[in-house]
Amino acid sequence: MAKFLKKRFWRWGSIVFLAMLVLFFIGGLFVPRPLFTASYSTVVESNNGDLLGARISDDEQWRFPAVDSVPQKYEQCVLQFEDQHFYHHPGVNLVSIARAMWQNIKARKVVSGGSTITMQLSRLARGNKTRNLKNKLIEVFWALHIELRYTKTEILNLYASHAPFGGNVVGIDAAAWRYFGRESDQLSWAESATLAVLPNAPSLIYPGRLDDKLKQKRDRLLQMLLVNETIDSLTCELAISEPLPEKVNALPNAAYHFTELVNESQKGERTHTTIDRAIQSRVNQIVQKHQRRLKANYINNMAVIVAEIPSKKVKAYVGNTFADDSLNHGNYVDVVQAPRSSGSILKPFLYCKMMDEGMLLPSMLVPDIPIRFGGFTPMNFDRHYNGAVPAEEALARSLNIPAVHLLRDFGVAPFHSFLKQTGMSTLRQSPDYYGLSLILGGAEVKLWDLAGMYASLATILDTYNNKDGVYFSNPFSPLVWNENQKPAQTTELEQPVVRAASIYSTFKALLEVTRPESESGWERFAQSKKIAWKTGTSFGFRDAWAVGVTPKYVVAVWVGNADGEGRAGLTGVSAAAPVMFDVFSTLPDVQWFDAPIDEMDSVEVCSESGFLPGENCTDRKTILVPKGNKIGVCQWHQRIHLNAAQTHRVNANCYPVSQMVHKNWFVLPPAMEYYYKQQNVLYTTLPPLLPGCTENQQQLDFIYPREWNRVFIPVELDGTKGKLIVELAHRLNNVDVYWYLDNDFLGVTKNIHQFELRPEPGWHTITVSDNRGNILTKRFFVVNG
Repeated sequence: MAKFLKKRFWRWGSIVFLAMLVLFFIGGLFVPRPLFTASYSTVVESNNGDLLGARISDDEQWRFPAVDSVPQKYEQCVLQFEDQHFYHHPGVNLVSIARAMWQNIKARKVVSGGSTITMQLSRLARGNKTRNLKNKLIEVFWALHIELRYTKTEILNLYASHAPFGGNVVGIDAAAWRYFGRESDQLSWAESATLAVLPNAPSLIYPGRLDDKLKQKRDRLLQMLLVNETIDSLTCELAISEPLPEKVNALPNAAYHFTELVNESQKGERTHTTIDRAIQSRVNQIVQKHQRRLKANYINNMAVIVAEIPSKKVKAYVGNTFADDSLNHGNYVDVVQAPRSSGSILKPFLYCKMMDEGMLLPSMLVPDIPIRFGGFTPMNFDRHYNGAVPAEEALARSLNIPAVHLLRDFGVAPFHSFLKQTGMSTLRQSPDYYGLSLILGGAEVKLWDLAGMYASLATILDTYNNKDGVYFSNPFSPLVWNENQKPAQTTELEQPVVRAASIYSTFKALLEVTRPESESGWERFAQSKKIAWKTGTSFGFRDAWAVGVTPKYVVAVWVGNADGEGRAGLTGVSAAAPVMFDVFSTLPDVQWFDAPIDEMDSVEVCSESGFLPGENCTDRKTILVPKGNKIGVCQWHQRIHLNAAQTHRVNANCYPVSQMVHKNWFVLPPAMEYYYKQQNVLYTTLPPLLPGCTENQQQLDFIYPREWNRVFIPVELDGTKGKLIVELAHRLNNVDVYWYLDNDFLGVTKNIHQFELRPEPGWHTITVSDNRGNILTKRFFVVNG
């Protein structure tokens, strides 16, 4: 009988055990994965883990994403206070539960719960259900499953990240910042003890008001730490003397607009960014300083980007100036991501690409005279003309007319395509829509794109120099702000988008060419360090740009008003460049780029024209340029013949050949010469022709208008018929010029050859002649306004 009962006991016991085991594992299906589904705050960290900013969760709680580890001090405190045997029990401590039941029976009320940290985690995951026997049993069941699913470290991290700390503060990280204004791993013993006791009674926290109950609980915990020798007596005494938190602190806001940007794409996540907290802080200070300077002229907004070369990692991001509590000038707009008129800031890309295509030499002269292309009449910023100017000087001085001439030669469509390749995302219209104005601000660009485009140029050059002349795919990839972002897969390229030699030549032009007097004052901003820099100003003084590049960093600055209001004096040089140079002054200096010699040739050019020398070019110089140039021979050097006294030009029809003096002479076309000689005192005009001699060389040329097919004459503001001012250039001084319109004599001019016309709509013919028999005729069509 005993044997029979024993067998029956084991059989039923096994069945019950197996049934309970099955129920246990089936019940585990009701323990959610993951444990918590609540929304989290967006947490934005710098590249070394410092908190840059945060945004509250969707349910209006400051609940940071779960931590990877719990600070040691807090761990010691919370284990001492909540669960001393945490690392030794399976999620449930039967001794603690028995002790709690005995204490509750003796007190005839609930004075202790006996819950382990794992059980408390279960209760938090279940939404803090009412404390009763049923829920306690469920918490026990969940705790056992949680222990099977997670390690002890993970359980403690989850508890610390989801424990309530009073008000809308959840988790150790958020609590450390809200109550003590720093990272949780920087808390003192007193602060750690305060946060360890708070989840047990979160309603006790009243920053700014002395709370004896909270202080008693904290101090009792500190005494317990002293007893078990976690801290010494001096540490305990000092900790007890520390006051409770006196206020709720605002979270760091070192990069407001950047935090907003991250929140849009990484909402509810902890994002480790590329921002350097030290650089960001210095840039913030610089922006505040210049904000005070500029707001006196009612210039209210500014944006700055600092990125590293060649990684393209963003090191500082200031989307706008800091908002005044009493005024809002669009300070919450992230101007870094806002399209704005480009002004002249894209000119280096045209210069670079034309150099790369062999269509440009740095010192070749480019026309700078009044010009009209269809309905487009470009003007230089200072409204002066140079006649002709070296291409590199035109770039450094940001002259508009030479840039338009170059774009016309290169083509709007190819340049439009190249800009899109470089990463300009705002070119949403066709090339014809922008036309030649594309180079002067006819398109909009984002500061984000612009910084990436210049950074890409520097990266291509840096990579070529440091990777033995290799080019990689995706050379114009955008800037990077997420430290965990994986770099794009790259392959070697046989034919680069633009060569390193062309980039080097462009940077050299932006580095070494002296700025003109019209940009006087720039020297006080420049540092001894080498910086290739370019400024830009949009039409109506609405946008001021400055971008600088070194082998280590790119700094891009925009200054203006977010609402588009223009201000006199809002220029790239006066408003944006000072900010850029101040930022560079805080960055380390580095050695300049090496010249990519393998891609460059030593080329001999005419010293005066910058073109390849022809047989009549005497003065020459050698320059280093990208290989493959397609520039023709200089056409502006002539072989002229002078009389023996070298006072007049002669020819074989009027002077003995044996007595002639032969010289090479630099001669520009009349319209270019007219302005060029005013700016270049060393330029010598041709000697006059000896009386009695004749020649076929052009002596007259119209300066304005340059385009005669359709001449538009607007109506004046008072409604009267407009006028057309015609200007003429003559190689010789003190000559009389006779003016005729449709064979009707108009008058005579001397030295300054300008005439005011008021022709009717339709076709007309203008004729000018001088007292030496030179004649120039143009037929034109007048369109009224």
